[in-house]
Amino acid sequence: MTRFQLFLSFLLLAVILPAQDPKSQQADPPEEDESLARKEYAFNPLQATKELKIGDFYSKKKSWKAAGMRYEEAVKWDPNLAEAWLKLGDAREKLNDRKGARDAWAKYLEVAPDAKNAPQIRKRLKMDN
Repeated sequence: MTRFQLFLSFLLLAVILPAQDPKSQQADPPEEDESLARKEYAFNPLQATKELKIGDFYSKKKSWKAAGMRYEEAVKWDPNLAEAWLKLGDAREKLNDRKGARDAWAKYLEVAPDAKNAPQIRKRLKMDN
């Protein structure tokens, strides 16, 4: 390869590679803060299961607020995920949010009326009234 060909190769690389690098291209800034934008939820059982597992992780650490937030996310992704409603009620109870716990347990019974622990949950709801 002659020096001229080598020079042309380097010149082409210097021009072509930066043009293909997505980091080098400036993106328009978002019109508004994306973190303030309202999150849209669609049925996603995989994401719901992921949030449930993360909630369980925080629950084991007795970080009830973090666990509750993850269980809330789980039921937003899959409103029929009974286990998440039950655990959300438990987490809210640990945070002394009795109304929130009752609401979550009521939704649990709505989603899973024939669950094994349904009689105990109904009893807990009656005790709170």
